[in-house]
Amino acid sequence: MAWIVRLVKTGADGERQCADVLKINRPDDLGDIANLGLTLAEGKLLLAGLQQEIVAAQAKGHAVRRPDCRSCGEVCRVKDYRDHAVATLFGQVTVRLPRFRCAGCGGNEAGHGWPSYCRSTPELDQLQAQLSALMTYRVAADVLRQMFPVDAGNDPETLRLHTLKIGAELRDQAAVRPDPAAPSITVTLDSTFIRSCEDGERHLEVRIGNVETETGGRQVFGAVAKADTDIKVLIRRSLDAVGRTEDTVLTAFTDGCSGLRRILADAGVTEAPVLDWFHIAMRLQHLEQTAGGLSADDPARVAAKAVIVGEVERLHWRLWNGKAKDAQISIGRIRAVMHHFQGEQGQRRSIAPSRKLWTALHALDGYLTGQSDWLVNYAERYRAGLRVGTAITEGTANFLVNRRMNKSQQMRWSRRGADLMLQVRSAVYNGTLGSGFGQRFQPANDPLPQAAVAA
Repeated sequence: MAWIVRLVKTGADGERQCADVLKINRPDDLGDIANLGLTLAEGKLLLAGLQQEIVAAQAKGHAVRRPDCRSCGEVCRVKDYRDHAVATLFGQVTVRLPRFRCAGCGGNEAGHGWPSYCRSTPELDQLQAQLSALMTYRVAADVLRQMFPVDAGNDPETLRLHTLKIGAELRDQAAVRPDPAAPSITVTLDSTFIRSCEDGERHLEVRIGNVETETGGRQVFGAVAKADTDIKVLIRRSLDAVGRTEDTVLTAFTDGCSGLRRILADAGVTEAPVLDWFHIAMRLQHLEQTAGGLSADDPARVAAKAVIVGEVERLHWRLWNGKAKDAQISIGRIRAVMHHFQGEQGQRRSIAPSRKLWTALHALDGYLTGQSDWLVNYAERYRAGLRVGTAITEGTANFLVNRRMNKSQQMRWSRRGADLMLQVRSAVYNGTLGSGFGQRFQPANDPLPQAAVAA
């Protein structure tokens, strides 16, 4: 059994033109399930054939248009024709376009309204960028080659160049302000690291963050330190994208790094950023685990361990309720009984639990001493339904940076390449890549918590 796919063009005057695109031969029974419908190869041939016919008809119609001479204003005549190869999602096509010459002054003119410098369609460029943002360049090229009749622009190096080009365009893109203004916005800023291929550097610092509204609007952003992308511009653009106005209340969270606080201040976040609870809780968790591992081989150590475990729990409560000064009382009581564990031995050459506890306590004390001015009453904020930390930013670092640039990826990055890749990945998740690509976050009016699709 055979089918002929015929393309019919209907003009404005009702004229109809037909062209046979593809002849498909398939068995007329289903004895083998593999014969069901079109195969991938036939589908790719069909799409490529349709693309060729439609492009040829469009180019023929466009060639009829005659430009006016820019010098004398006379209508130009056809001088000759030139072929332009353009890569599309459904195969490379050849566009035959005329060049013109003015009969009056002899001036040359290019085609009317045609970007002669264009060598690929925006849809192909955007899909290449999205796939490259979600997987390695080589895998992205293989996906394009397997799924689409793309016979140009599917080399890994080509995908890399197109992706970085789109990343540079996204970096300079202006924010689109939404109609509803946001009464309050939460800004979170953190940093992580990726492996570097630069001479003299092992790692590159990556700064990433979120801006969120009460109604669920969210934007993510990221930039490599010391790259061409200004992180302050990204913060301001993200704030504008979720509806910041002069009356919007901004609340910022950081991990306590003075450099991140300075970036927020330069970006227009004038309120002092809050020290996020996540980093405090991680230190407290380590302290609690170490205290639980203390030895209890004599009555004095049993009593001392009970005191330490109780004070660690009390320390957790005091910090959760914003009582930074009272936290020093618990730290002092723990130190007062630590002498009972002198001479404690570790197992199999491991460090003694008391030594681990002393180190963790000293680190927490130093951290609280330097960060006490930015502690707040986290319990009160939590009861009011307000955010208490940058845990969501830690998740952002995972899906925005680590899954593509760190985890299971045996690669190193240049500063420019990593920075522009981050712009593309941020656009994918924010839904601003263009032409329907992206849209990784739920709608802003969705009452459910916001989450990004894994990549």
